[in-house]
Amino acid sequence: MKNTVIKFGSYGLLLGFGLFLIGLLFMKDIDMSTGEIIGYATMIASLSFIFFGIKHYRDNINNGAVSLGKAIGIGLLIALFPAVGIAIADYIYTAFINPDFFKEYVAMMEAKGNTEPIPEWGSGMMALIMFLTVMILGLIISLISAFILQRKTD
Repeated sequence: MKNTVIKFGSYGLLLGFGLFLIGLLFMKDIDMSTGEIIGYATMIASLSFIFFGIKHYRDNINNGAVSLGKAIGIGLLIALFPAVGIAIADYIYTAFINPDFFKEYVAMMEAKGNTEPIPEWGSGMMALIMFLTVMILGLIISLISAFILQRKTD
């Protein structure tokens, strides 16, 4: 199981980090709403390796069987890799590349009519929120993948 988690988690990490860098290089002048959509698409693409990791474990390591609990566990462990990678990339972006990101985000929300006060978060808090967001999406994808791929031995 360990090799499967490392292999597919690393694939997700590399894809998430790569798509994040591509976004930085080629999409500097897009609005934040479009950037948000691209961000979620990046998360989902990097987490897609959860399905393939569980399937690989079931078919190639565990003789065609995997329980629901084991599949969810594998999925969450794979999700840790892209979650950490995307959180680090977010931290680097908000701390060094665009330190005014949060102020720009608040201005965008106010322009859209948001009247609720938004607490001012630093780069560390933003990275933590990104990590938790990816892990929640990872849990959802793990659950769906586990239900699809679970197969008990006969």
